[in-house]
Amino acid sequence: MRMKEATGNVCKAENRRTERYCVGRESFVILADPEICVAVDLRFYCLRPLEHFPFIGAMLDIFRGLKSFIKVSHVKTDATVFRIHYSVTVLILISFSLLVTTRQYVGNPINCIHSKDIPEDVVNTFCWIHTTYHVPSAFNLKVGKTPGDLGEIVYPGIGKPKDPDDVRYIKYYQWVCFCLFFQAILFYIPRWLWKNWEGGKIHSLLLDMDIGLVADVEKKQKKKMLLDYLHINLCHHNWWFYKFFFCELLALANVVGQIFLIDRFFDGEFLTLGLDVIAYAEQDPELRIDPLVRVFPRMTKCIFRKYGPSSNIEVLDVLCILPLNIVNEKLYLFLWFWFLILAGLTLLNSMARLLLMVSPKLRAVSLQMRLRFVSRDAISVIIRRSRIGDWFLLYMLGQNMDAVIFSEVMCDLARRLGHKGKDYSEA
Repeated sequence: MRMKEATGNVCKAENRRTERYCVGRESFVILADPEICVAVDLRFYCLRPLEHFPFIGAMLDIFRGLKSFIKVSHVKTDATVFRIHYSVTVLILISFSLLVTTRQYVGNPINCIHSKDIPEDVVNTFCWIHTTYHVPSAFNLKVGKTPGDLGEIVYPGIGKPKDPDDVRYIKYYQWVCFCLFFQAILFYIPRWLWKNWEGGKIHSLLLDMDIGLVADVEKKQKKKMLLDYLHINLCHHNWWFYKFFFCELLALANVVGQIFLIDRFFDGEFLTLGLDVIAYAEQDPELRIDPLVRVFPRMTKCIFRKYGPSSNIEVLDVLCILPLNIVNEKLYLFLWFWFLILAGLTLLNSMARLLLMVSPKLRAVSLQMRLRFVSRDAISVIIRRSRIGDWFLLYMLGQNMDAVIFSEVMCDLARRLGHKGKDYSEA
């Protein structure tokens, strides 16, 4: 196929041969498979279908599959804060894990400066596997700012160690993608436990009454079945509630524990990372040291030993660039703030749950906020005759059931428990 040189000219080639060449001001392109090519300044830029890149296509399929984590089921069996742990946070961590994986295995995650007699891949692979290091004391030395200013070091953290202990090895970058995936699993465990312990109780008790448009005869039958269950099993749902509360506490322990886990992963540099970054922005530009460069160095050193021509051991002090840390620092700075906010919300939610356990008045208020058409006397009767587990079951049903139908159920339940008040529609 012949293609004239023209900026912005787009054409589709469907030839089956595989030659490509340019002659003078005219360009000729023969392609093996369908491509979209754009000719610009004697150069052709071709976009191949994703079928030519199976790895990228597979990664995109995985990202599309992650949408299932943020799909909110029409039947809610837990609290909003608890849902953030296993849906939003798991989605974030798996997305970050895949992002780091693509950066790590597509392209070079490390590039080292080496001598010509050593193959490039050998040094890069060796330094990637056997870790690199930087010198903490070198962060206090001056880096040249202008072309004529040589400075004391070439880059922050790159210098001569004062003693053997003045070396910090960077070991984590090989394990970041696996650590993030492992964290996602830990965040999903409380959800998995509660899903098994809940056993579909809320869904079975709804009886499709989450839709307001129900025939009167059918609605009356379903209401009677639900009322019979609630009345017979009153005061028998405490253990069910305690299981959920345990899962909430487990979620709180998990997010707090993961903060310390990441801190251990980064040798004690994560706990104050966000505060250090905020403080860095307020410091004198001439004196400040970027905490992200200290925790996620872009340039490090690597010791490479080899045999010389006379079988003598030669030691090479190699400079290495870690472009992957540009991504890592952004991800973990976001996770620092995210985990801090999530831990705070989960702690407040757990404290509110404890108050509800010890205060029947608060349980009555929470139901009153959801049941605006039901009299306070009717709700008070239900709260007096029930326990915390019954309140939790009713609250979950109120989240899923049509508001009018649920109000009718609550009024009928109050009458069965001895309330003599008016129907909510007559109040």
